[in-house]
Amino acid sequence: MRVFSTRGGSEVTLSQAISLGLAPDGGLYMPPVMPAHVGPWGDELRTRAVTLLRPFFADEPLAADLDTIIQEAFTFDAPTRWIAEDTGLLELFHGPTAAFKDFGARFLAACLSRLQQPGRVTTVLVATSGDTGAAVASAFHRRAGFRVIILYPDGRVSPRQAHQLGAFGDNVTALRVNGTFDDCQRLVKAAFSDRALSAQHALASANSISLGRLLPQMAYYAHASLSAVTRGQGAPSFVIPTGNLGNAFACLLAKECGLPIDRVVLATNANRVLADFVATGRYEPKSSIATLANAMDVGAPSNVERLRHRFPDVAKVVSADWVDDETIRATIKHSSEIICPHTACGVEVLRRVRAAGAKGTWIVAATAHPAKFDSIVEPLIGRPVPVPPALAEILSRPAHATPIEPTLEALAAQLS
Repeated sequence: MRVFSTRGGSEVTLSQAISLGLAPDGGLYMPPVMPAHVGPWGDELRTRAVTLLRPFFADEPLAADLDTIIQEAFTFDAPTRWIAEDTGLLELFHGPTAAFKDFGARFLAACLSRLQQPGRVTTVLVATSGDTGAAVASAFHRRAGFRVIILYPDGRVSPRQAHQLGAFGDNVTALRVNGTFDDCQRLVKAAFSDRALSAQHALASANSISLGRLLPQMAYYAHASLSAVTRGQGAPSFVIPTGNLGNAFACLLAKECGLPIDRVVLATNANRVLADFVATGRYEPKSSIATLANAMDVGAPSNVERLRHRFPDVAKVVSADWVDDETIRATIKHSSEIICPHTACGVEVLRRVRAAGAKGTWIVAATAHPAKFDSIVEPLIGRPVPVPPALAEILSRPAHATPIEPTLEALAAQLS
């Protein structure tokens, strides 16, 4: 498949786009509009992922390995747990770092390992607002030919997230940046835009700007929607907690491929840039502010560029709402389920959508395990949150992160 830049640059193959991450003109790679998929779909996540992604990888070097890549990456499920007859939680936190980012990060790592040139060392550079960095670190940890540099905003991730980020060692380096996630994201983009620096360190992206992260995320929306139809629920609508917009954009692409998906609703925290954009049609990035749902503390979501490019009339394809910290706390405290702050945003937005008269089947994307946010969740629910074994193992390791200032010069020094 040939893909193109949102800024009009020359087309490249999908494999080239996965290797490059960001287009040379600064744009984000996009697949062409896809024809509707007709299956057969099977019943399992991995089977459905292969069926969904095979047309994207047709005539690609990775085509012959696609089944193996998915088997290697998706070693855990994405079940929908029905908490009411017409309401489900799409549990995306059963991977090794207990967040939805594990799906895309492991798929990307499997792809890049097969595209890697012998004798080359690739530097995977990633900005994280909390969950992406650990997923990428886990996916590339001790992979020959790769090193990982993680940038995260110092003091703006949960204690357990920070521990995860610094707990891998070996070929993984964690940098705690004196700034916001937007500063981290800006540094990553600046590094890729510096051609000499990018070439010197063979930089590769693992943020959701990478199609290697974005495309596999379509699979669990295909799986959830097809499972709902099989259950007799009809085509479900999704509420998706949203920061950098990659997860929600993947759902929109799945819908474009003909999956039985009705409405797509974005749920943000008090960083309400996306909600305001959908409501007014004006995209006005702002400095991010710290919230309880820190993985969504994004003031300039990268994938807005894809959203605007693909869907010029954004309000026709998504709706959006935002939730403040006080309401996040109340939602966690009074929920019948134990949920993380990000999932709480989705649960609250669904409550509002239903109060406004929405009918049908709805699924909220549960993006992270609540145990990653024990310092927030446990005081509100009055009991401990059980820690998944994989997360407990990471938390048992020592952790270290190097402080840096939010400048390209500081980052370049760490890369050398």
